[in-house]
Amino acid sequence: MNDAPSGWQLVDNSLFRSVKFSNFADAFAFMSRVAVIAEQLDHHPDWSNSWNVVDISLRSHDVGGVVTERDVQLAQRINEVLK
Repeated sequence: MNDAPSGWQLVDNSLFRSVKFSNFADAFAFMSRVAVIAEQLDHHPDWSNSWNVVDISLRSHDVGGVVTERDVQLAQRINEVLK
């Protein structure tokens, strides 16, 4: 994969994005919305939350921990949630 979706960068064989919200509740609500999408796609992010910041890392563990089209698709869907 050569180009990361808008707002994402390639870091350590994964798509990475850090998103800052105004508070913990907004960050948690975002994670809840993404969780529903991840279940629909059967593809789940590695992520962490610290107060108002959510760090997201996407890679396909089932094919050796590299970025695949599934990661790009999930990143694009996450971008839609952020609009």
